[in-house]
Amino acid sequence: MLELSIASNFMEMHVMTATESALAAVDTGLDQSLDRLFELIRIPSISTDPAHDADCRKAADWVVAQLRGLGFEAEARETIGKPMVVGHGGATPDGTVPHVLFYGHYDVQPADPLELWNSPPFEPQLVDTPTGKQIVARGADDDKGQFMTFVEACRAWLAANGSLPIAITFLIEGEEESGSESIGPFMAAHKEELKADVALVCDTGMWDAQTPAITTMLRGMMKDEVFITGPDRDLHSGMYGGPARNPIRVLARILADLHDDAGRIQIPGFYDGVPELPEAVKAQWDALDFDAASFLGDVGLSVPAGEADRSVLEQIWSRPTCDVNGIIGGYTGEGSKTIVPSKASAKVSFRLVGQQDEAVIREAFRDFVRARVPADCTVEFKVLGGGPPLEADLSRPEVAKVAGALEAEFGRPAVFMGCGGSIPIVGGFKDTLGLDSILVGFGLDDDAIHSPNEKYNLSSFHKGTRSWVRVIGALAGE
Repeated sequence: MLELSIASNFMEMHVMTATESALAAVDTGLDQSLDRLFELIRIPSISTDPAHDADCRKAADWVVAQLRGLGFEAEARETIGKPMVVGHGGATPDGTVPHVLFYGHYDVQPADPLELWNSPPFEPQLVDTPTGKQIVARGADDDKGQFMTFVEACRAWLAANGSLPIAITFLIEGEEESGSESIGPFMAAHKEELKADVALVCDTGMWDAQTPAITTMLRGMMKDEVFITGPDRDLHSGMYGGPARNPIRVLARILADLHDDAGRIQIPGFYDGVPELPEAVKAQWDALDFDAASFLGDVGLSVPAGEADRSVLEQIWSRPTCDVNGIIGGYTGEGSKTIVPSKASAKVSFRLVGQQDEAVIREAFRDFVRARVPADCTVEFKVLGGGPPLEADLSRPEVAKVAGALEAEFGRPAVFMGCGGSIPIVGGFKDTLGLDSILVGFGLDDDAIHSPNEKYNLSSFHKGTRSWVRVIGALAGE
C-alpha cells in the first residue's frame, strides 16, 4: 500500500496544470501558427491607400473566420472607414470571471520603397540569422505578428483544455496606420458591448530580446501647422530684397526661439503639469543596460540634443518635446529662383506627458507665435491632431499578474518602461470606455517597423504566444 501511495503521489505531482497544457500546445502547434500568420501577412491590407480597400476587407474577414473557428461570436462591422472586427468568447462575463478587451490592428503601412526590400514585402520569409530565425515581411511585427500571438494563445488554451478561463472581447481595427478615424465613433456607439475590466494592447515592445516589458507611460501629442504670409505675391529679390518682409526669415526666427541652448522649451507655462520621475522608476531605468552613445550612433549622431539635465531615456520616455517636422516656403525645385516668397509654413509636433493638456498647449504655442509675428505679416494655423498622455495605474492587481506571467516565461522581471511614441487608442479606452490598459508587446527596436525589411523574431512570436497563455492563466487565478 505504501508503494502504491508513493506512486500515486508521484503521478499527481506530474499532472500538468491548465496553463502548462496550453504551453505544450503552443510548442507543438508552432508550425501551424506560423502558417496562419503567413496567410494573414500575404493580404496587403494597406489602409492609407484606397486601392487596397478590398484587401483590408479581406483581412478583416480572415480575422473573423479565425475567431469563429475558435468558437467566438465574431463579425466585421461596418464603419465610416475600414471594417472593425469584434469578437466575444471565452467564459461568460457574469462578474465572477475576469473580462479583458484585447486590441490590435490588421492594417499595415505601405511597403514603399519596394526596391529596398530583400524579398517581396507581402511574401513572408523565415530567414536564418546569427541571432536566430526572423519572419521578414510587412506587418510581421506591426501589428499582425503581435496580435496573432494572443489569438494563438487562445487557440492553445482551447486545444489543451476545451475552454478559456476568462471572458475575452476582441477589437481589431483596420485604420491604425491611417489615423484611426473610425474607432472613436465606433467605441462611443458600442460602449455597453465593449465593457470589460481592463484592456490588453499588443502593439509595443520588449526591453531587449531576453527581457519582457510592460509599457507604463505613453506620451501624448499635439500637432499644429503654422502659416506665415508676408507680401501678397512672390517678389523679385533684386528689386524687393531688403525692404520686403521675408516670411521664411520670420518663421525661422520663431522656430529657433522655441528652445533655449539647454534644450528647454520656451513657451510660457509649457512645463505646467509635467511630473518628476518617481525615484523608484528612475532607479530602475538607470540600472538598465542602455548605451546612449550607441543609441545615437546607430543613426549617425553623437551628442544628445534634448534637455541637458536629463538622461536620454528620460528624454524619450518621460519628458515633453517640441519638434519641427517640416518647413515649406519659396522655391524648392532644381536650380535657383531668386525670390522673396509670399508664404512660409511649418508643421510642428509636441509630445506631452503627465497632466499636459493638448488644447492648452496648442493655445500656448499659438500665443507664442502670434507674439513674434511682425508688422506686414499675418499668421494662420491648422490643427493636425493630437491625443492625451497616459500613465498606467500600477496599483491594479492585473498589472502584477501580467508582470508575474512575463517573468515566469522569460526568467527575468519585466521592465516597467516608457514609450516615446503615442498610442491614441489607449486614451480612447480610458475616456470613452473607462478602461485602463496594460500594454505588452514583443517587438524589438531593430524590427524596422514602417521600414523596408520589417521583421519579427521567431522567438518573439513563440515566446509572445507562450506569454499570453501564462497571462490568461494568471488573470484566471490558475
